[in-house]
Amino acid sequence: MTAVETEPAPAGGTPAARASGTAELVTEAKLRPAQAQGVFRAVLDALARPGTVARFPSDVPGAVPSALLPVLALADLGTGVRVLEEDGSHRWSDVASVATNAPAVPLEKARLAAAVRPVTAEEILRLARGTADAPEDGAVLCLPVTALEGGPSTWRLSGPGVPGERDIAPQGVPEGFVAARAEAVGGFPAGVDLLLATPDGRVMGLPRSTTVTIVADAPTSAATGAVADAVAEVED
Repeated sequence: MTAVETEPAPAGGTPAARASGTAELVTEAKLRPAQAQGVFRAVLDALARPGTVARFPSDVPGAVPSALLPVLALADLGTGVRVLEEDGSHRWSDVASVATNAPAVPLEKARLAAAVRPVTAEEILRLARGTADAPEDGAVLCLPVTALEGGPSTWRLSGPGVPGERDIAPQGVPEGFVAARAEAVGGFPAGVDLLLATPDGRVMGLPRSTTVTIVADAPTSAATGAVADAVAEVED
């Protein structure tokens, strides 16, 4: 009897297996009301106090990327959403659409966006900025970073919500991030609001009202200490 040759299954398994995996992720991504409220509070805290560290709820399933949580908590039928993921993948986009019922839209039209892979400066420039008459149409993007301290350069923050000045040094931001963000918020009150999320659920906000200036090419102990103090403040 001659063996029947079959093609190897595509990466990620058979379509049925991939569908089953997506269904499991949707179940985990449907946040309970208390979890959604906790994410909402963390987002508000992060944007109200730029450069300080807030935390997403610790009981959110670990399979869900931290940067996706604001979309899962805040999106609804009337909110255009974009999830930035690896080329050719729609897994988390599908999960977000099913879990929230929010429509998937191009990045330029999204009110809420999340990245589950590194973003580029060009993508920050493509975000919706709203207008002076309708600043609420500006996008909120949550992007993943490696850490919120110890990065290769120190940034100095000033503006509303920052008492005086605050230094931070995040790791894992895209090259040209500060310049791209400055252009994206240059028409204030139009502009974009950004959230930096770590894999362990910490989040830091950079609202459009915050001025960010690069002050050093290497992290200083002052910047690292400021972030540590912010973490302690939030956890207390």
